[in-house]
Amino acid sequence: MTDMDPLSTPHNIQLCEVTCDSFRITWDMAPEDTARATHFFIDLSRKESGDANRFKHRDVPTKLVAKAVPLPMAVRGHWFLSPRTEYCVAVQTAVRQPDGDYLVSEWSQVVEFCTGDYAMDHLQQLLEKARGSAGRLLKFSVFYRNQHPEYFHYIRTECGGVMHPALKDNSGSHGSPINGKLHGVFLSCNTEFDTGLPPRDSPYGPLRVQVPAGHLLNPDTRLYFADFYCMYTAYHYVVLVLAPAGSEGDGFCRTRLPMLDLASNPFLTYSAPERPGEEPRFSHASDVILEVLFTEPLHLDQGTVEQISGHHQLMSLTTANAKKDPSCKVCNISVGR
Repeated sequence: MTDMDPLSTPHNIQLCEVTCDSFRITWDMAPEDTARATHFFIDLSRKESGDANRFKHRDVPTKLVAKAVPLPMAVRGHWFLSPRTEYCVAVQTAVRQPDGDYLVSEWSQVVEFCTGDYAMDHLQQLLEKARGSAGRLLKFSVFYRNQHPEYFHYIRTECGGVMHPALKDNSGSHGSPINGKLHGVFLSCNTEFDTGLPPRDSPYGPLRVQVPAGHLLNPDTRLYFADFYCMYTAYHYVVLVLAPAGSEGDGFCRTRLPMLDLASNPFLTYSAPERPGEEPRFSHASDVILEVLFTEPLHLDQGTVEQISGHHQLMSLTTANAKKDPSCKVCNISVGR
């Protein structure tokens, strides 16, 4: 066999160790080609491109030209892969000729795969960015949730007065592990600077349920960091998860999200009473908007439902399924969006 003999087509393409920004790829080829191949060509595209001719002709170098290495081959950093995104990949093998040209195989079959969520180290990077934007801590006393009258009527008549956890939507960072996977009841706790009370206005509805902070934030609760994002605005959102210790939500978060110290973190804190008869102190970050996901059912009787004193703003101002600004240097990390 000479270096000019045709190369066999790579087959049995397999991927493993797929993360949000990398993967390892291997394939089978004729034994004699394993020794001959000097380079591998790999072409990658998003699945939604839908172009049957997405790959280049066999005599044109592709997006990644790599020297032949033992398989499986690690692919990382050559593309800006995005989390939770479907891709198509195909490979060629090649022998570099003395004149610099390549003798290449036919393209392999196209293989589809999906990248993963942010791993713990990616979330730690996001957490450090959020820490720099949190601002000072302000005192608060209640968690609250605004909705329309129809919502609270439904909760009372159809749910026995219980707000049941709902599946987290896909707002915020695309790679957050809780998106579309963790159930919870979303609550707020931010206060106004001048009053120390919840805002008078809300984009979510004119009625507000308020629950004393100590019912949800206490030594029996675990607190996790889940996301940091913005929506093409100057202000940023931090998503936190509150889960009773030992609960199903706690179990989900324990291996996926960074856990925060209740008494010492830049976003949401519980400070135990220092003397008998004193009340705990609860504080929230002043310079970010906190979205708190409580993973357990919440009964309206644990708090009060009242009309807000301000205006019910347009629903277009809410964060439901809102997409993160991919160009923001404050809240994006290098592994994708």
